[in-house]
Amino acid sequence: MTQTVSSPAPAAHEGETGQPAGTRGRRAFPLPAREFRSVWIATAALFAVSLVVAPNSLSATSFAAMLSFAGVLMVVAAGQTIIVQQRGLDLAIPGAITLCSMVLPIYLTRSGSSLGQALVVTLVVGACIGVVNGLLVTRIGVTPLIATLAMNSILIGALLTYSKGLPSASAPADLVDFVSTKVLGVPVGFLIAFAYVLVLATVLSRTVVGRRFTAVGSSPAVARAAGINVDAYVVGAYVVGGVSSSIGAVLLLGYVESATVSLGNEYLFTSIAAVVIGGTAFSGGRGSVVATAVAAVFLTQLVQMLLASGAPTSVQLLAQALAIAVAVAIRTLAPVLRSALSSRS
Repeated sequence: MTQTVSSPAPAAHEGETGQPAGTRGRRAFPLPAREFRSVWIATAALFAVSLVVAPNSLSATSFAAMLSFAGVLMVVAAGQTIIVQQRGLDLAIPGAITLCSMVLPIYLTRSGSSLGQALVVTLVVGACIGVVNGLLVTRIGVTPLIATLAMNSILIGALLTYSKGLPSASAPADLVDFVSTKVLGVPVGFLIAFAYVLVLATVLSRTVVGRRFTAVGSSPAVARAAGINVDAYVVGAYVVGGVSSSIGAVLLLGYVESATVSLGNEYLFTSIAAVVIGGTAFSGGRGSVVATAVAAVFLTQLVQMLLASGAPTSVQLLAQALAIAVAVAIRTLAPVLRSALSSRS
């Protein structure tokens, strides 16, 4: 007789806050889990330092500009976080952002369609990129590093073919006007990014799908034994990553007002940096898109502060690398220190 293995109970898993599912309802606004709190503290400290070192970086205009670009990184890095939680990595982000940012204005011009239709096409392109990445990893068995790196090259080739060698494309005026709109001084693009991250965080922490997603990332073998379709969750993670890149591309296109063949290059390193600083482990399972979003704000403000203080590009890169090193050190040493303190007591 065949014995049916039931799926893990939802209460056995932890969500964004790191609290058991059965206890989440006790607080309306639970604190972030211990391993995700350091990025909040670091971000608050950075803004305090900015007030002293480069107060101009926190002027109304500069702060709004920072939020605009932070919103792009928040969305892209949130997608990277989802993939890392499934023990993967997306190196196709530069190609996906560049292709999607070019597809929208070129498709709009050639088809004569509305902006809404062009946006849908752009999101579909991003989703298709994610599907292919996911199938390469799950069905063909290519390692995520190789699969997404190869996909990035394919996307650049597809971009050059689709654009017929066009080096740039101007953003539609309606998109520029919409993205430049502010609500109480906050750019609409940042509000969209905030809402997107909030939706992802809610799904991951408050739904059965989210808890199973965490279980798959923590231990694919155990999740498979429990009857969970592991491949579906892995492919789904890459789809979310592709859609995130396409949304980020649209927001970025609206800010810079034109797309170029190198528009997405800087988002590969910064998206990974936001994941690391946010505290998501590359071993899979545990992670927080909210902490990653805060880390995106941290990295963007760090660059803003250094630019306002006149620091060269080399110093900016060094500061970002140092931030990653400190984040890794904290994650490595904190458990050791807690263990040592508990043993003494």
